[in-house]
This record gives sequence, structure tokens and C-alpha cells, in this order.
Amino acid sequence: MSVGLLALLDDVAALAKVAAASLDDIAGQATKAGVKAAGAVVDDAAVTPRYVEGFSADRELPIVGKIAWGSVRNKLLFLLPAALVLSLVAPWIITPVLMLGGAYLCYEGAEKVFHALRPHAAEAHEAGLEPAALDPRSEEDERVSGAIKTDFILSAEIMIIALAAIEVDSFWTRAAILALVGVGITALVYGAVALLVKTDDFGVLLARRGHLGATRRFGRLLVRAMPGFMVALGVGSMFAPSVEKKWKRENFKKNPVTHDKERHARCQGLITEEPRLALAGPTIGWVAAAADVTESFQQPGALAHVRIPILIATAGEEQLVDNASHPIVANALPQARHITIAGAKHEILMERDEFRALFWQAFDELVERVAPVPA
Repeated sequence: MSVGLLALLDDVAALAKVAAASLDDIAGQATKAGVKAAGAVVDDAAVTPRYVEGFSADRELPIVGKIAWGSVRNKLLFLLPAALVLSLVAPWIITPVLMLGGAYLCYEGAEKVFHALRPHAAEAHEAGLEPAALDPRSEEDERVSGAIKTDFILSAEIMIIALAAIEVDSFWTRAAILALVGVGITALVYGAVALLVKTDDFGVLLARRGHLGATRRFGRLLVRAMPGFMVALGVGSMFAPSVEKKWKRENFKKNPVTHDKERHARCQGLITEEPRLALAGPTIGWVAAAADVTESFQQPGALAHVRIPILIATAGEEQLVDNASHPIVANALPQARHITIAGAKHEILMERDEFRALFWQAFDELVERVAPVPA
């Protein structure tokens, strides 16, 4: 082998070592900058699950994907060039920009405290700010657009914090580090959000279709744990997945609560006249609390101390709750009576008169038992 070829191979090896060292430096600096930006990253992750609230399960991942792609565009096409230009022409401005970002985070924190202390006032204020969407698709586009705008502010904080943490002079190395931080944090945040919003669906799939008992138990564990985890994450006030966020006038033929058309129309009319009477779907916090109570009922002897007479009425055509749990609870109560009103839907007292009569007969018997009429 000629001396010239050996020299060339030696130079290639040296360049490879320099390149590897540069890559290691970029990765190390990117990791350091990413850690510095962790506060804004956590804030970004906590905000994002709210953008899929109220949509069907099949739209959750597409919405997260659209927001993630918008976030990448924000960081790479707008914020990265702007941050690099600032570092070249006006490096002194980075600290004031960080202070503005901190002020914005303080504002967001105050808003969360307000929501925690006065949830009804906060929700009324937010409802007044929400524009009406014409259809689910326009609402989705509107939600994604708003999320990308919010992400722009949070991404600006992340990129400026990362830029301030970079300790190299090379322009292109800084650019590579910022790009790596931007893409890496976006993948981390929105990957975590995608896992959050789909973990319950995955748990349901395992619980229903798992081939092994251990797999099915793990699925039930996931479903049971997620509401509490989401509450701990600070999103307990979100509506549960795939439920209606706002009340919509109900079609009688598809309603799950009554066979009585007149009573159904009366209820719908009252809500139309006074919208504050409306109920939407359950929140994640409600689901977590209901799961805790239901679990406590299943403990041996948990209801043995309840000595008052109780009537549990089950609708035979129930579509909203699990009828199988009613006899279990009734058997655990020392003085409970359980009846099933065949043919009735969920709201027994909104049902036709023949179903209501069966309930009132059982109710009168309960009253007579508790407070018999003097002879």
C-alpha cells in the first residue's frame, strides 16, 4: 500500500474522530439545553391534552399529529432563524426575552390558580371567549390553529432558554444544537401526549381482547389508573374522552333516557330556555372520584354500617350505567330493596306513566316501612 494512501486514510480517520467529537458535543449541549428548558416543556405537555377534549377517539391522534407538525414548523422555520440572528446582532436582548417568557408563565400560573379557586367563574369566562364552530371539522381546525399559536409562545420560550444555555461559539454548531433541541423536545412532548390520550383506549383493548388473564388485568389496571393520573397532572377539569363538551338538543328517537315523548320534549325545552340547567359529559375528575367510590363499595363490609332502608330501582332498558352492579350493592346493604322496572329507560321518573307507577308503588311501600301511617 502506498504512503500516499496511508496518509489519506489517516486523514479520514482524524476527520472521523473530529466529526464524532463534534456530534458528541452537539448531543451533550443539546441535552444540557433541553434540561434547562424542562419547565417550559412540562407546561407545554400539560396544556396540549386539552386540545383533544370533546372529540371522538378516532380524531385524537390526528389532532396531536397536526399540532406536533405545526410545532416543528414553528421551531425550525421561524424561531430557530430568529434566535440565531438575535445571538449574532443583539445577544443582549436574550435576557429581556427570557424575562418576558417568565412573565407569561407567571400569567399562565395565575390563570390556573384562578381556575382552581373559582372554577365556575373561570369556566364562564372561557365559555364567553370561545367562538362557535359551524361543524366538527371547523371546530377541529380552529382548535388546532389555536394550539399551534399557543405552542409558538411556548416554543419561543424553549428555544430562547436553550440558546442561552449553549456554550459554543460556532454559528453552525449552535444551529445544529437548537434544531436538535427543537425536534427532540417536540417528539418528547407530543409523543408523551399521544401516549396519555390513548392509554385508556389501549387498556380497554387489553381488558377486552387480551388472551391471558394477566394481560386483561393489566388492561383494567391501566383504565383504572389513568383518571387519577390525569387529575394529578392537573387536567381533572377536562371532559372525559369521547364525550360531549357542550349540551346539544337531543333527538327523541335516539335518546337513552325515556320512552315518553312529551316529557322528553319538556326537558329539552327547559334547557333551551335556561342553558345553565344543561349537563354535558363527565369530567376526568368526576370519573376518578366515581371510580374511587365504586372501588370502595367493593371492599368486604364497606356498606354494612348503612342501616337506613334504601330502595334501588333499576331500569330494564338501561343504556347509560351498568345494571350488573346494582344487585351487588343491594346485597351489601343490610336494609336495601332492589327492584327492576322492565322496559324502562334510565330516567324512570321521566318515563311513561305505567313505568312511573311501578316506581311510586315501591316508593310508597318504602315510606310505609320507614314511617307507617298510624292506625
